[in-house]
Amino acid sequence: MTIAGIDLNMLANAGFPLASFEPGEVVFAEGDKGDKMYVVRSGEIDIERDGVVAETLSAGGIFGEMALIDGSPRSATARAKTACEVAPINEKSFLFLVHETPFFAIAVMRTLAERLRRSVPRG
Repeated sequence: MTIAGIDLNMLANAGFPLASFEPGEVVFAEGDKGDKMYVVRSGEIDIERDGVVAETLSAGGIFGEMALIDGSPRSATARAKTACEVAPINEKSFLFLVHETPFFAIAVMRTLAERLRRSVPRG
């Protein structure tokens, strides 16, 4: 299955298995140490800031990328809205993916740019 420019089966076969979450289960909480990003394989994930859902992601969506890239604490909480399966991507698997699938890096940068544009007040 190819999502966000990557083959999730290739990732699992390289020793980076998928993770499952039940509805309401927290993937990570605001303030947690960030050492992974995630790609949604199935289901939906809510991204919450101050207890308010800011975004809902479905298959192909990525989240947690800022903390992986800069090592800062999580700026939001990610919670399973439905039963879901995600691919956790740590720095080692991120570098593997960028090497094997260069488009993956572009997909991550586009997501970061889109979220940054949405967060900047217009005026």
